[in-house]
Amino acid sequence: MSKQQWCRINALAGGGAELLIYDVIGSYWRETSAQAIAEQIKDITADEITVRINSPGGSAFDGIAIMNALRAHNARVVVHVDGLAASAASVIAMAGDEIVMGPGSQMMIHEAWVFTEGDAAFLRSEADRLDKMSDSITSLYARRAGGDFDEWRALVAAETWFTAEEAVTAGLADRIDGDAAENGDLAATFNLSRFRFAGRAQAPAPRIPSAEAVEANNRKEDDMSDLMKGLRERLGIAENADEATVLSALDEALAERADTTDIAARAGGVIVDAERFAAMQSRIAEFELHVERQQAAEVTAYLNKAVADGKFEPSKLSHYEELMKEAPTATRKLVDAMPANRLPVREVGHDGDGVGGDGSGGDIRQSAAYKALEGF
Repeated sequence: MSKQQWCRINALAGGGAELLIYDVIGSYWRETSAQAIAEQIKDITADEITVRINSPGGSAFDGIAIMNALRAHNARVVVHVDGLAASAASVIAMAGDEIVMGPGSQMMIHEAWVFTEGDAAFLRSEADRLDKMSDSITSLYARRAGGDFDEWRALVAAETWFTAEEAVTAGLADRIDGDAAENGDLAATFNLSRFRFAGRAQAPAPRIPSAEAVEANNRKEDDMSDLMKGLRERLGIAENADEATVLSALDEALAERADTTDIAARAGGVIVDAERFAAMQSRIAEFELHVERQQAAEVTAYLNKAVADGKFEPSKLSHYEELMKEAPTATRKLVDAMPANRLPVREVGHDGDGVGGDGSGGDIRQSAAYKALEGF
């Protein structure tokens, strides 16, 4: 793959399509923009799209734009992590209906980054924007792997690295394809020095939320035995009574309470003990909080994509977020009607040859100007 073409789409034998992401994600000084890739994804008519990733990440906006385009497509999306899916690349991986880790591959999740400058008020607004973006990204991992949002938020904040096996155990991937094999030194392929840890070997072992769920499943049989024992004791039947006998006794006990229950039914209600009612209220509150967070994350992703599409400036994100709160339907119609690329999404005045502006050559991705545009 050429240095310019960090992402490309290939036609596969049998009618499939393949999306290759094998470099730093981002359109700055590149011939291929994320918006162009998203448009090409929309035009794919194949029933299955294979996405192959080996990338240290890059622009958060571009990564989200590609991820959204893949999720919106009707085709089945199969993601293969061939080497590294870090930062924005791990966000793109979450678009897969199936995620396959290659032998020796790694995945990394962390908070959104930005290099910027400005006065105190501007920097505070940028910090708020990064928090919202990190929350939105966290919701993708939590939705994919399951588990508590706050647990995943802590893993994102800590910069967490996963081996292929750990990614599958955590629920971020479905399986490993093939026998284990050495993939070489990732640091020799990509410059990982800007991260807190230069790869999984230098990072602590991840705390995997799904491990508690696995342990709970292993206790299921013991829990059922304890439940049957408790029912026998409360119903006053023999310790060796089988399940059918226990259920029959339970039916009789419930029938005796029918008269009391009928009174509540005639009044249009049900009888619930105070402890259970309190637990129900707590679960409802948790569910409402989860829905609120999910809706907020979806709004953030929607507006971030609009920025990536060049519809309005990043500085106006907070303005449109307020509009979405006050009139979400009208605001979506307004943003959807905005023409894409109304604002430039790539710098004007560069010849696209991938060298420094001083003519000295070298990798432009290592320049301060390029890093200033990376979302991670």
